[in-house]
Amino acid sequence: MSTYRGFSTINAAKRFKITDADLIKQDLINNFNIRKGEKLMQPNFGTIIWGLLFEPLTNDLKNAVVADITQIINYDPRVNVNNVDVIQQEHGLQILVSLTYSNTNQSDTLFLNFNGNSQKLTYA
Repeated sequence: MSTYRGFSTINAAKRFKITDADLIKQDLINNFNIRKGEKLMQPNFGTIIWGLLFEPLTNDLKNAVVADITQIINYDPRVNVNNVDVIQQEHGLQILVSLTYSNTNQSDTLFLNFNGNSQKLTYA
């Protein structure tokens, strides 16, 4: 039996209903697709990463990205951040997030690719 249930139109051909870890990951992805300041009536919601993609990856910038990722994930009580790795790529950033689901203590890794050319977030 599923603890969390939801709906997604992403990959709707595969399945429309998603549950548990898949639902949590999709909710996190949705949050990372919102730029800080884009959400109506919530100017502090969203990520700063989209505005940093072509900046040199200094320690200060890397720390800001890690803090931003951690804050966004900690916004969701169903999941906890274990570790965040930031890797600079030619046209953006790849971020590997090690996380644990609160209700099961199951660990997972979220691979986020922020691509500055397409302005599209891909994930695995």
